[in-house]
Amino acid sequence: MTESAPAPSAPAPAAERHIIDPAPKGLHRIVVVGGGAGGLELATRLGDKLGRKGKAHVTLIERARTHIWKPLLHEIAAGSMDVDRHELEYMAQGHWHGFKFRYGEMIGLDRKARLVHLAATADEDGREITPDRWVPYDTLVIAIGSVSNDFGTPGVEEHAIRLDTPEEAERFNRRLINACVRANAQAAPVRPGQLHVTIIGAGATGTELSAELHHTTRNVIAFGLDKIEPERDIRITLIDAAPRILPALPERLSTATADVLRKLGIEIRTGARVTDVSRDGVSLASGETIPSELVVWAAGVKGPDVLSRLDGLETSRMGTLVVGDTLQTTLDPDIFCIGDAAHLVPAGHDKPIPPRAQAAHQQSSHLIAEIPRRMRGEPLRPFRYRDFGSLVSLGDYSTVGSLMGFVSGRSMWIEGLFAKLMYRSLYKMHEMALHGPVKVTLDTLSRLLTRRTEPQVKLH
Repeated sequence: MTESAPAPSAPAPAAERHIIDPAPKGLHRIVVVGGGAGGLELATRLGDKLGRKGKAHVTLIERARTHIWKPLLHEIAAGSMDVDRHELEYMAQGHWHGFKFRYGEMIGLDRKARLVHLAATADEDGREITPDRWVPYDTLVIAIGSVSNDFGTPGVEEHAIRLDTPEEAERFNRRLINACVRANAQAAPVRPGQLHVTIIGAGATGTELSAELHHTTRNVIAFGLDKIEPERDIRITLIDAAPRILPALPERLSTATADVLRKLGIEIRTGARVTDVSRDGVSLASGETIPSELVVWAAGVKGPDVLSRLDGLETSRMGTLVVGDTLQTTLDPDIFCIGDAAHLVPAGHDKPIPPRAQAAHQQSSHLIAEIPRRMRGEPLRPFRYRDFGSLVSLGDYSTVGSLMGFVSGRSMWIEGLFAKLMYRSLYKMHEMALHGPVKVTLDTLSRLLTRRTEPQVKLH
């Protein structure tokens, strides 16, 4: 669990700042903020390449204690993945791979002094864990990802659950299980809307979650909740303001995915704008109300609020940091930004690189080569993004997608088992970057063996 961080206060005077991790004299200080897909891969490989050999002092700052690959959050929310079997301890990873892990949340910068400001942290009882601190850097990489954007819609904070963190995904799963147990135990019949799930946002997360929920809710009910009839009592509605689901992906992919979801009985509402979320349902601009006691907000993407408070760095309309083709921020060459937190419009394009895991991975790989060049005083080479296609997993029902041709540049349509294997390979590539082939192979075999002796869905 992530402990709470007190609200940011005015920075302490320079003489009173608690500065930690002063590197040995003359050693280059590399600080990575954010332990997501791109940030953790970068810290791990820089630690192996530079930290363990005494060529640089590498530090990873993250407000959570453990890492989960963000594209898996919908599986955690649905209950088809056990967090304990897939989370990675940052402190252990740092020990094994030559970087320092510092627990805390970035709340500001002093660019002139080259210091990252971390908020104090406290446990659930309010007892301080770590004090207000400052971490020095020579090269800073910001990789804190993005968060969902509720566009100021009333009721979202109070009545909907986002899927920005593993804690939020687990919270939704607990609420789902409790709702099923409650409905089965009550004397009265299941009420209309009581076991209805409304997912607002039909991007990859919302779409994949709808299929996973269709499968896992039936598995949960099969474990003795015989008062609930899935086809009668459980309803899943997927809503998006765009004219089709998966609006950022190719239309063929959107159409094929929608066909699968409709065959499962999932209701799709496109061109529908949500105006309010309440305890009992979701209101649309058309005046219609969709009864639902379980609401997930998976619409919109924006940069975390802290990005607008980083000592004047330029931000985009969506609150992300504007960077050039070397991934350096426009106003400070000592600061880089990668992944969903970065706003990069490639030369010759009019739109920024989309917030996808493959972009974060490619940018991380690029900086692994470029940061040592920067340390040697050599000019940095520009980053070139390559779109390898898109895959959408619909749980046990189907996987569909398109892969970009490596030679011709044309896309190749794939589906079924081959597409599913390709989708899973993306996660394995991430694990390989963190652990290497031997550990990944052993972990995979272990998960396959234990999965045969346990429920296929989380029941608590």
